[in-house]
Amino acid sequence: MTVSAAQTLVVKIGTSSLAGPGLGQFALSTLASLVETLCLLRSQGHQVVLVSSGAVGIGCRRLAMAERPKTLAMKQAVAAVGQGRLMRIYDDLFSALNQPIAQVLLTRSDLAQRSRYVNSYRTFRQLLALGVVPIVNENDTVAVEELKFGDNDTLSALVASLIGADWLFILTDVDRIYSADPRSNPDAQPISLIEDLDTLKALKGAAGGQGTTWGTGGMVTKLEAAQIATTSGVRTVITNGKQPGNILRVLQGEAVGTQVVAQPRPNRGRKRWIAASLPPNGRLYVDEGAAKAILGRGKSLLAAGVTQVAGEFQPQDAVQLCTPDGEEIARGIVNYGDQDLKRIMGRHSDEIPQILGYVGADTVIHRDNLVVLKP
Repeated sequence: MTVSAAQTLVVKIGTSSLAGPGLGQFALSTLASLVETLCLLRSQGHQVVLVSSGAVGIGCRRLAMAERPKTLAMKQAVAAVGQGRLMRIYDDLFSALNQPIAQVLLTRSDLAQRSRYVNSYRTFRQLLALGVVPIVNENDTVAVEELKFGDNDTLSALVASLIGADWLFILTDVDRIYSADPRSNPDAQPISLIEDLDTLKALKGAAGGQGTTWGTGGMVTKLEAAQIATTSGVRTVITNGKQPGNILRVLQGEAVGTQVVAQPRPNRGRKRWIAASLPPNGRLYVDEGAAKAILGRGKSLLAAGVTQVAGEFQPQDAVQLCTPDGEEIARGIVNYGDQDLKRIMGRHSDEIPQILGYVGADTVIHRDNLVVLKP
C-alpha cells in the first residue's frame, strides 16, 4: 500500500477505543491493528507520535474498581498502577514488529513554560530522528489540577503544534462529527469537511457532552482540540478508533471521518507556542481600527486601541484580543499588568510615562509576540 510523501503524524487514541467489552478486558485486536498501522507508516518514512489514553482505565480494571475515581489523589494512584501496564502492552506489540518506542509523560507546565517547551520540542525531534515512536500521556501521577491538560484530546493537539506536525488523527468511538448529537437527534447529519474556524466554533455548541464512563472527553473536547491544532497549521481528522486503517485511507486521499482544514501555520515556533500552549490569563477588547491593523497588517497593539480590560494578569502573561462584540481575533504576550493597562487604555503611547510614573514599553503587545487567529 502506497501513501503520500513522508510526513509527521500525531495519532491520539482514546480510552473508549482501547477498552474491551467487559470489566478487566482490553481491546487487544484494536490495539494490535493500530500498532501494525503505525509501524507500516514508519516503514514508509513517516514520523509518528502516539498519544494514548488508558492508564487510569487500565489501573481501575487492574484494581477491580467498578467506576472511575473521583478524587485527584485516587486518580493519581490508579494512573500509577495503570501506566506501567499500558506501556508493557505497547512494548510487547511494537517489539514484535521491531519498532522501538519511548514513553513521554507531560504536564501542562512542560508546554506552558517557554524553556521547558523548547526542551520538550528538542526531545521529540531527537526521538523522531532516531526512528522511535514516542508514546505520550499526561503525567497523571504528579499533575495537580491547575496544571492538567484536562483530556488527551487537548494534549494531542498541543503535541501536534509543538512538533509542527502535518496531521493530527483523533481516533474515537464515532465515525465522524455530526451536525448534532446523533444519540438524541435523528436528524443529525454527518460532516465530512470543516473548512473554517467559524464553522468549527459553531459545531462546538451543538456537540454532545461528557464522553464514556471510562473516558474524560466528549465531542466538544475533540472539536476544541481540532481548533488548537488547525490554528497551528495541523490538518486534523476525527474518525473511528476501532478502524486504525482509516489513517492510511486518509493519507491516500479518501474522504474518511471528519477532516478539518489547517489554517496558515505561524512561521515561527514561538508564535505556535503563544497560539496553542500558553494559557491566556485575561482578555483585551480593541476598537475597530486596532482590529483592522492587527488583522490586515499584523501591527502591534497600542494602548490607544484598547477599550476594555478583563481578567487579572501580569506583564509577560498571555491574553486574548477580542473585537467589541467578543470575538477572539488574536493572542499575545502583554507588556503591562491589568491594573496599569486599565490606567493607560485608550491613551497615546507618549502619555504612558506621565500616567504610570515610569517609562514602559511603547506597545501593549509587540507584533513579534502577537499571533493572529482569524484569517
